[in-house]
Amino acid sequence: MTLSQLKKRLSMIVCTALIAAMALTATACGSKDSGGAGSSAAQVETQSQAVTSTADDQSGLTVLGEGETQFLFNVTDKDGKETKFEIHTDKTTVGEALLDLGLIEGEDSEYGLYVKTVNGITADFNTDGVYWAFYVDGEYATTGVDQTDINAGSTYAFKVE
Repeated sequence: MTLSQLKKRLSMIVCTALIAAMALTATACGSKDSGGAGSSAAQVETQSQAVTSTADDQSGLTVLGEGETQFLFNVTDKDGKETKFEIHTDKTTVGEALLDLGLIEGEDSEYGLYVKTVNGITADFNTDGVYWAFYVDGEYATTGVDQTDINAGSTYAFKVE
């Protein structure tokens, strides 16, 4: 199989997974809970790990994952639109947690994981002239996402720059 065919096949798999995730989210957000709860929830099974997704109508925060450690994760696209997540995990690095939940994708490089896709949005410097910058508590990160240990309560972010 050529590299081109592999890329096409991988692209189709990723698109299918994103469509399924969007359909589940739309279904969960469209239903009203008559029990008085202020948020909607959808259970999704991902790589044998149960992932709970809850959209809080007031804050726009989406809760993902299961685990003892939690942190905030923000994504800002090239148009400045911000998407906020609360991540729950038992992983030790931010990269492991986000990869496990399917929020980031990239390529291994000599410097670690080169993140090209975040929350389904691709930014590739070689083709677009923009890239995903990684931030920890509002400061440009000094380590890659796959080398950054999770500090409970911290906020991690990717922004297109």
